[in-house]
Amino acid sequence: MKLAIIGSGKIVQDFLTITKDLKDTELTAIIGTERSIDVLKQLQAEYKIESVYTDFGDALDKSDFDTVYVAVPNFLHYGFAKKALENGKNVISEKPFTVKYEEFLDLKKIAIEKKLILVEAITNQYLQNYLDLKDKLSQIGDIKLIESNYSQYSSRYDAFEAGKILPVFDPKKGGGALMDLNIYNVHFIVGLLGKPQSVSYLPNIERNIDTSGILLLDYGVSKAVAIGAKDSTSPVGKTILQGNKGSIIVNGPTNEMQSFDIYDKDKNLLEKVDHNLYPHRMYQEFVEFERIVKENDLQTVAQKLQHSEDVMWVVKEVLESSKIKLG
Repeated sequence: MKLAIIGSGKIVQDFLTITKDLKDTELTAIIGTERSIDVLKQLQAEYKIESVYTDFGDALDKSDFDTVYVAVPNFLHYGFAKKALENGKNVISEKPFTVKYEEFLDLKKIAIEKKLILVEAITNQYLQNYLDLKDKLSQIGDIKLIESNYSQYSSRYDAFEAGKILPVFDPKKGGGALMDLNIYNVHFIVGLLGKPQSVSYLPNIERNIDTSGILLLDYGVSKAVAIGAKDSTSPVGKTILQGNKGSIIVNGPTNEMQSFDIYDKDKNLLEKVDHNLYPHRMYQEFVEFERIVKENDLQTVAQKLQHSEDVMWVVKEVLESSKIKLG
């Protein structure tokens, strides 16, 4: 795929480190602001990106790319993705897909009408360990409980407490613990169990944004809790799945899926699993995006969009029932 990257922040710089091993990706353009021009040119030189733009319209007019990777602050995802789709470009959008559920539905409608590829860059859905976990889930019987915790003290939290509001803690820009870290847990759980019957959220709110929180997802016979925090942390980085015939413990945060262990109901270790294909968490998703674009695999896109829609429904329910007003 001929790829245009929108953004130059940490996630873009992280992604670029794996591009040398993406055999079907051509780095055609990188787009940012005038303020970030020095960083854009540095990345262009280091990773041999063909062109640099500070205006997306110019890039659309002058550069030959077929796919756009939207990797800017959350509140900008919708606008850039919509403009790309309207100009006939495939879109890979960083998580969360959009801030508002209605925005997601609008993007989905445009992509379907134009028969374009629209997918969310959400690492755990593509990691081999996660795919293996889905295959082996039946070994522990009926799922009763899932507990997932992704807590990481933010390097920007001290500034936030001092009164400096950066995008990750800015409700107007789609920030907060749910949309940043806990969204990985939501994808993890929804990818296994589907859309829940109901959800409820218990957030710690400071300056109108959730700095941490506990999300409950009710599936009737199964219950799941997703914990995400940017105002605190702990050395525990595991996800626990409990069934009536055993349990599975996932090691590491849910965006990395480092490995998992399967136990029987007597707590005997049955199997240790680590089949991830590459050290970096983003590699497998972009290899799959390469394939989807190359084969124009709209059937897989439809499946991925349904998953993302279920996740966005969870977000919608949380925002409607809480005091958090994003965007």
